[in-house]
Amino acid sequence: MSRALNRVAGGDGTKEERAVPKASFRSYYGRPVLKQPVWEWLVPAYLFAGGLSAACAELAAGADLTRRPRLRKVTRVGALGGLGASMYFLIADLGRPERFHHMLRVAKPSSPMSVGTWILVAYGPGVGVSAVAELMPKRLRRTMLGKLVGKLARPAGLSSAAVAPGVASYTAVLLSHTAVPAWNEARDWLPFVFTGSAAASGGGFGMVCAPVEEAGPARRLAAAGAVTELVTSRQLDERLGVVSEAYRTGRAHRLRQWSEYLTAGGALGSLLAGRSRGVAVASGLALLAGSALQRLGIFEAGVESTRDPKYVVVPQRQRVDRGNPAGAESAQ
Repeated sequence: MSRALNRVAGGDGTKEERAVPKASFRSYYGRPVLKQPVWEWLVPAYLFAGGLSAACAELAAGADLTRRPRLRKVTRVGALGGLGASMYFLIADLGRPERFHHMLRVAKPSSPMSVGTWILVAYGPGVGVSAVAELMPKRLRRTMLGKLVGKLARPAGLSSAAVAPGVASYTAVLLSHTAVPAWNEARDWLPFVFTGSAAASGGGFGMVCAPVEEAGPARRLAAAGAVTELVTSRQLDERLGVVSEAYRTGRAHRLRQWSEYLTAGGALGSLLAGRSRGVAVASGLALLAGSALQRLGIFEAGVESTRDPKYVVVPQRQRVDRGNPAGAESAQ
C-alpha cells in the first residue's frame, strides 16, 4: 500500500492505514467549479460609499434633534455625497444607466437586488432634501421655495435615517445570496460586519469634518461601529470552516489585517479625541480607510473562494453528512 496513504488511530491505540487516500478536490480539466465574479473595484467602492452615506444620515438626524448645526450640516452633505458616489459606482458597474431604471419596473421580495433598489428609492429623496436645505444660499432661503425646503428638511432627514439601516446592510444580504462560497457561508455575519463598518466610517467622517465640540455623537458612533466590525469580522476567520481560509490567506488577508489595524487605532483615537482636533482628524481618516479596506478584503476573499473547488465541495459534503442535502443544492 502506498506511503502516501494517511494513517489513522485504530481501536487499540495503534496506527492503521486508510483504505483510501485523502481526497483531493480537482475539477473537470482543472477548471473552477464556479465562475469567478466579473466585478471590479467598483463593487467594493459601491459597498463602502453606501454604508458611509447611511451612517452619515443617522448622525445627521441625531445632530438635528440635539441642536448640533455644524455636525448636522457636514453629515447631511456627506450622506448625499456618499449616496451619489454609491449610485455612480453601481451604475458604472451595471454598464448602462438604464439597467438601474429597469429594476424599478417590478418589486420582487425574494430578490435582494430588487429590495435593495427600492430601499435606495425610499432613502434618496430624504437625503437630497435635507442636504439641499443645508447648501441653499441665504438669499434663496428667504423665498417661498426656500422656506418650504427648510420646513421639510427635518422630516426628510428623519425619514432617510429610518431607512438608513437597510441601506447599510442590504448589500451584505445581496452578496451572501450568491453562490460565491466565502460570501454565502458568511451570511450570518456579513450584515453585522457591514453595519459596524458603516457606523465606523460615518463616525470617522463626522470626526474629520465637524468641530471637536460638536463631534461627540460621531466619536461614540465610531467607537461602537469599530468594536462591532472588529468582533464580527473575526468570526469570518474562525466560524466558516474550510471557507475561512479564503479570509485568512492571500490578498484578502492582507487587506483585512490592515483594516483591523486602522479600525482599532481609529477606535482608540475616538476615545482620546475629545479635545484634540488633530487626533480627531487622524482617527477619523483611519476609520474611513479601515472601513474601505474591510469591504475590499471581503470582496477579494469572495473572488478567491471561486478559484479553489474545495471551498465549494467541502461545505456541500458537510451539509450532506449532517443530513441536509437540500442545503448543499441551494449553494450551487
